[in-house]
Amino acid sequence: MGNTQVQPPEAAFCDLDRNRGLPLVQLYVMPSFFLAVMILGLPLNLLSLWVFCRRMQRWTRSTVFLFNLTLADTSWLLALPYLINYHLDQLYWRLGLPFCMIVRSFYHNYFYLSIFFVTCISVDRYLAIVHPLRSLVLLGRRQTRLLCVVIWAAALLLSIPVATMSKIETCPGSNRTVCPLYIFLSHTEESLPYSLICSIFGFLFPLLSICYCGLRTVMELHSRPDPHHKKRRVRRVLSTTLVFFALFYLPYHMSRNAAILMRVVYPNSPTSWGRADMAFSLEMCLCSIITCINPLFSCFMGRQFRKEFHGTFGVMFFLCPGTQVASIISKRTRMTVRKSQGVSVVTPVCAPVEPVS
Repeated sequence: MGNTQVQPPEAAFCDLDRNRGLPLVQLYVMPSFFLAVMILGLPLNLLSLWVFCRRMQRWTRSTVFLFNLTLADTSWLLALPYLINYHLDQLYWRLGLPFCMIVRSFYHNYFYLSIFFVTCISVDRYLAIVHPLRSLVLLGRRQTRLLCVVIWAAALLLSIPVATMSKIETCPGSNRTVCPLYIFLSHTEESLPYSLICSIFGFLFPLLSICYCGLRTVMELHSRPDPHHKKRRVRRVLSTTLVFFALFYLPYHMSRNAAILMRVVYPNSPTSWGRADMAFSLEMCLCSIITCINPLFSCFMGRQFRKEFHGTFGVMFFLCPGTQVASIISKRTRMTVRKSQGVSVVTPVCAPVEPVS
């Protein structure tokens, strides 16, 4: 605790009055959401990683991007117990300043990893349809892997200022230390320009790229015959991606910037920050649901992954014949698993062996 800064702390994290909205969100809503997300999202993402590493024999560019998206989800979920413990422990940070910097940077880093990889998937679909020959040069296997490395490095660099702005503070009259996110700090000289830059380059530009790629892709397909209903599938992919941004990332960035702007407009009135802080805290809960949705997004985007994921999921239930879920698995699902043998064989581990006559 030698690095703890004893100074006037942020009142919202030291005053845990249950009659106020923000403490209720911080002490009860956030840990409940995070715990539910971890319980649901971690098995789904670990299963997705297993499918990627063990069942996928043919990797396309989209497969590489979806794998990195799942890897980012899993990494964030593995770090989530520290935040859950912090909120359940009455906002008492016991791990020191270095770990506070790491956890806060990692939380901030994850959302931009997710945005960048979803954007790459949209750009990949655009290049494959509008510029099929050029896409082989622009996004070959080597270029795709290099792009993923660049995205991880860029997201890491983008989160370094979060570490420099993070600090733990000791509440007056007690020995409790808190580790607030930089958005909730009263000093806005660094946090406001940094948040705006992240919003522009980490969210607005990717959103415009997705809109442009989707529009050009639909226009290109509109001029072609469509015997396999490809236009309908592309529209669904575009709509799903835009819904992701509309439901999660747009309110997240708007509420984050609003929370900081309230501190700029009313620098000496902490009570004026309350509603904006509570809105952003709720958005943090909402955005955590993305880690549970991304495995389903991978199934929606990748046909081969969807087949292997469903097959693996079906085999897991076949191994538990006594369950109610196993009894309602249809014959069609079994046929789908058998048909996938041309790509990769799905065989129950505990299948009975017939005696040799």
